[in-house]
Amino acid sequence: MTEANTRQIAEWNGALGQRWAERQRELELMVEPFSRAVLDAAAPRSGERVLDVGCGCGASSLALAQAVGSSGHVLGIDVSQPMLEVARAHAGGLPQLAYLEGDAAGLRWEQPFDLLFSRFGLMFFDAPAVALRHLRAALGPRGRLAFVCWRHPRDNAWAMAPLAAARSALGIVPPPWDPLAPGPFAFADGDRVQQLLHAAGFDGIAVRRVDAQLQVGATPAAAAAHALRIGPASHYLREVGAQHEPAVLAAITAALAPLAAADGSVRLGGSVWVVTALRGG
Repeated sequence: MTEANTRQIAEWNGALGQRWAERQRELELMVEPFSRAVLDAAAPRSGERVLDVGCGCGASSLALAQAVGSSGHVLGIDVSQPMLEVARAHAGGLPQLAYLEGDAAGLRWEQPFDLLFSRFGLMFFDAPAVALRHLRAALGPRGRLAFVCWRHPRDNAWAMAPLAAARSALGIVPPPWDPLAPGPFAFADGDRVQQLLHAAGFDGIAVRRVDAQLQVGATPAAAAAHALRIGPASHYLREVGAQHEPAVLAAITAALAPLAAADGSVRLGGSVWVVTALRGG
């Protein structure tokens, strides 16, 4: 296991994973349009075996388990114990649903899967080419892949609007963004995604853009608070120091206030790639 991978696993089992677990309801509401899009693309069928990579708090695994029914099987895997605790608590007692704490890029499976699924989980591998080759080997001969990943930050106002407000308030510019580093936007380049999948041995690759307006908070203040717990603005705050939180929170709230709908809620644009592929020969 590489140093970068070890560090990521430690973060997802520390404060970062705890924040995501605590914000599970808000996150599910926010990404609901994209969850629906990737589930439709995956088209899980009754009786299938599904591996849900980076399952987080388990909402996607639960939806998959309901689709495959009692004759199927869904295994959700994640490195984050705090998030898996939430997943197990909401499993609904379905016998076809199980969870495993571990790194999907380093495990071997006794039986092949029909569907490899991931909702915002594949972008965090520190060696994505190696991980994708390994995951492809987990599929049966007619197996398929379906996942969703964020497009470029500039196409995701939910991420960039709070960050821009925070930067403007403090005037502190963070280090340049590394587009290939493991993280939410590591698969932002659709051409790179296709190249990685092709190199891993997949074929029938389709990379489709999906845009949606995402609810990021019931009020501007709630949206600002959420942004400082999840997403680029939260990372920025950790870099500049927690002493700046009151100023940053006020700046983001003020920036989002003009964008509020009649009911007070705030919706910002989001853009993803919905990707499907076949295992290939």
